[in-house]
Formats: sequence, C-alpha cells, structure tokens
Amino acid sequence: MSGARVVTQRGLYYEELETGVVYEHKPGRTMTETDNVLFTTMTMNTQALHLDAAWSATQPFGQRLVNSMFTLATMVGQSVAQLTQGTIVAQLGMTDISFPHPLFHGDTLYTETVVTEKRLSASRPGQGIVTMEHTGRNQDGVVVGRASRTALFWLKPAQ
Repeated sequence: MSGARVVTQRGLYYEELETGVVYEHKPGRTMTETDNVLFTTMTMNTQALHLDAAWSATQPFGQRLVNSMFTLATMVGQSVAQLTQGTIVAQLGMTDISFPHPLFHGDTLYTETVVTEKRLSASRPGQGIVTMEHTGRNQDGVVVGRASRTALFWLKPAQ
C-alpha cells in the first residue's frame, strides 16, 4: 500500500503530557491464581501468604493475597501503552508506594495515572522529567495500590 498513512502506537511525548489530567488505563487485568503463583515463584518470594492456601486461610484475610510487587508491576504496566510506549528514556525512581487494601485471586485491577509535575531536563537536551501518581483500584473501586513514579521522557522530535 504505497503512500498509505502509517499510524504507530506510542505513548505521549513530554509536551503531550498534562499535569492534573487523569489518564485511565483500560482494559483492567483480572489477577488469577496462576499469575500470582508464577510471579511469586519467579521472583523467589517464598511468602506463605502468596503460596500456601491452607495456612493463609488461618490468617486475618482468610485467603492468599496477590503479591504486592505483582500489583505494583501491573499498575505500571497498565500505563505503558497510553503514556510511555516508545516515549520514555528511563525510569528514574518510585516513592510513596502503598497498598491500603489487598488484591485477591479473581479481583480485577484498574489503574489511573495523574501527571503531578514536569520539567525540562537541565542536563539532557531533548528530554524532560515527569512525575506521575499511579492509583490502582479493584473492581469495586477500592484503592489497592498507589505509587509516585518519576521518569525521563523524550521531547517530541523535530518535524
């Protein structure tokens, strides 16, 4: 198809990100037992709360919990297609990570991101530093995770 317009899926460049805007990331991700056990064992986390159903049944939540690091990784992952795909240079760090309520097998995680701050890089021409707040909620709207993330973004290429 010579001459056809090509549209490439990508995230947003620095200039396209707006502070205060809520970016909703869809679809959600239903967390399965298989997901949780695989992630937990791949990362060598032997916490019984993620792996031992009988023991977890005797604990305060009465069942196994989804690994909080899997929750965090999925929250960030859900934002990639919309915000950072091909437009991020590097992740610089994360702070203020919290998990106010657990996720359980069968729960669906929905994430939204708000850009809270952005500035041009003083040392890296053509790049800018963006701080984002990720919030994950389960299917009932209960907040299950929060994280502040700072990343280095590309500025829009010159046309």
